[in-house]
Amino acid sequence: MKKSVYLIALLIVSTFTISSCSSWLGKVNIFPVEQDVALGKQVAQSFEQGSAAVVLDSAQAPTLYKYIYGVRDSILNTNLLVHKNDFPWRIRIIHNDTIQNAFCTPGGYIYVYTGLMRYLESEDQLAGVMGHEMAHAEKRHSTDAMTREFGANLLLELIFGTNKAQLLQIATGLAQLSFGRDAETEADNCSVDWLYQTSYNAAGAAGFFEKMQKEKNKVNVPEFLSTHPDPGNRVANMKKRWSEKGGKMGQTYTDRYKKMMAFLPRS
Repeated sequence: MKKSVYLIALLIVSTFTISSCSSWLGKVNIFPVEQDVALGKQVAQSFEQGSAAVVLDSAQAPTLYKYIYGVRDSILNTNLLVHKNDFPWRIRIIHNDTIQNAFCTPGGYIYVYTGLMRYLESEDQLAGVMGHEMAHAEKRHSTDAMTREFGANLLLELIFGTNKAQLLQIATGLAQLSFGRDAETEADNCSVDWLYQTSYNAAGAAGFFEKMQKEKNKVNVPEFLSTHPDPGNRVANMKKRWSEKGGKMGQTYTDRYKKMMAFLPRS
């Protein structure tokens, strides 16, 4: 019985996603794509209703949201994302200057903390980090990790059974936990590949990681390091990938980024 259920699981799902930034092929993910969106929506609702999340109202911060959605659109308009139209790719800015982090739930619900925005130095760095986060959703790293961690049988029971609360709890926990080395490398590669098709400096995320590496021994190390483990030689790998793609120079848009910073809310 278990064997037959597992075979069904392999057949009903998907992920043999092939793209230029795939680090390996043939991943098995028990979740249909629609379930990523449903889980992401539930995780987003749970997170935003929590006391730790102070979401900036888009009506009260229209300039900030227009700016950050413009960065997102630059990535989506490359048409390199398989799930460009499957996921909402909704962005929420979290007003918390003490947390320097960003994350993306399954299904493309993106969260960026004001603390991270203050920490970054240019728009290409923001685009690089957002590209990295969007890649985790695009490559379905959370539900892929759930499949590997908990197995097909259990997840089939949770997906098609009645224990939706437990499934949400698992997804919520994974949404902000660290991914493995392969997932981090794949997300880095996607960030470079996607930004290379824009006007940005394609290695924008590398500048961010360089800054973090220099500050590892400081007290206020970005929380990003705790949720995004360094797979080793991260900066060198991104710069190498940029060089192998042709080494096209892009824009940092540093001045434009500094002007945007003036619209960040005060602590």
